[in-house]
Amino acid sequence: MFQPTPFLSFLYLVEESLMKFRALAASTLTLTASLLLGTPSYAALPSVDASGNALPSLAPMLKNVNPAVVNIATYTKREVNNPLLSDPFFRHFFNIPEQRQTQRQRSAGSGVIVDAAKGTVITNHHVINGADEIQVVLHDGRTFAAKLVGSDPEVDIAVLKIEGDNLTQLPMSNSDELQVGDFVVAIGNPFGLGQTVTTGVVSALGRTGLGIEGYEDFIQTDASINPGNSGGALVNLRGELVGINTAIIAPAGGNVGIGFAIPINMARASVEQIMDHGEVKRGQIGVSIQDVTPELQEAFGLKNGQLGVLVTGVADKSEADKAGLKPGDVIIAVDGRPTLSTGALRNAIGVRKIGDTVKITYIRDGREKTVRCKVGNPNESFASVSGKSHPLLEGAQFENHPDGQGVVVSRIAPRSPAAASGLQQGDLIIGANRRKVSNLEDFNSAVGRGKDSILLHIQRGRGTFYLVIR
Repeated sequence: MFQPTPFLSFLYLVEESLMKFRALAASTLTLTASLLLGTPSYAALPSVDASGNALPSLAPMLKNVNPAVVNIATYTKREVNNPLLSDPFFRHFFNIPEQRQTQRQRSAGSGVIVDAAKGTVITNHHVINGADEIQVVLHDGRTFAAKLVGSDPEVDIAVLKIEGDNLTQLPMSNSDELQVGDFVVAIGNPFGLGQTVTTGVVSALGRTGLGIEGYEDFIQTDASINPGNSGGALVNLRGELVGINTAIIAPAGGNVGIGFAIPINMARASVEQIMDHGEVKRGQIGVSIQDVTPELQEAFGLKNGQLGVLVTGVADKSEADKAGLKPGDVIIAVDGRPTLSTGALRNAIGVRKIGDTVKITYIRDGREKTVRCKVGNPNESFASVSGKSHPLLEGAQFENHPDGQGVVVSRIAPRSPAAASGLQQGDLIIGANRRKVSNLEDFNSAVGRGKDSILLHIQRGRGTFYLVIR
């Protein structure tokens, strides 16, 4: 058996020590690398990926946009009702003179600079409504006293003016080109925290019937909008202003992903009139209207699913009358933009200036037609648009209108088929089954044509509408 010499034994020891040192060094390097990788430095993401491609970021766009979005502080004096000080006996006993107790209240909102040269700022009407003092705070901390130029409560837009240098303005986009799914960014001052940025997409367009404003054509977005965001900017990824944030649906008091913004095209129409006249003057074409229901689709022979706005009355000598529109026409578009509801039609006319001409597309007797109609002055006075005959009308009595304008419902028996149909005493029937009615003879002749249903054209109060009775 081989016996190593002392020298060889020494070499073996040296080699073993070197192997242990290499293992220790390797483990130390591994531990050091793991510690380096384990530090929380990953929060600072690189600007490029592993292939050297630039990573997407909103920061460059926001550097240009943020200075144009402002915080708005309003101050209002409110009377404080103190029961003791309001008591005459208490004031007399303690010799306290009668005086009004007031308290200064502060509210916060947002706004957007749209004209840097003139210092024009737009915001919501409800942000500044009733304010005694308005202050605009810029992104860089500068504060200006703002003057109210005018407002449009029906659209919820207000225009302010500030005197300042080196202001930044936001370019306006064409909100008619906005599509569902487009990315948008909401910028404002939620809960008075200061300027905040949230992102999302356009969830829906043309939202109406919410009962928030008089004219509604909202952009719906899931970009987080909260109290204080009102009047702030909704921008696209190019940094262009597409809407003014105005409202949220908040069952729990905070954002649930359903926010609404006024399209900038609608806001711009109000701003231009406010800048020119100090107020908004809306025109009209002289029609009364109602939404098309499935019953009315069938009664007017419309295609299944055809939506539009039914003309129920045309004022005599109005612009609509001059253009040839008639009761029973179904308006489906204005200037090529669909009008699927009465709200959409009101918006389409409401944003136009008096004297503008619009192109109205409508359906009459199953045929699509187009006519040009001028937007008239609402201050012009127009003339008013104004026996058992059928089992469905049982319980109702009718008589001729004294001026020969139709047939008046003079009486309705309680719990009768006529009462259940929706007819009311005092209704003036001016048409039946798409025929004009001037007297009882016309009425009886027209309703006799209907077997299972009757289509009545009714004037009630100042409005007119169609009623289908089955």
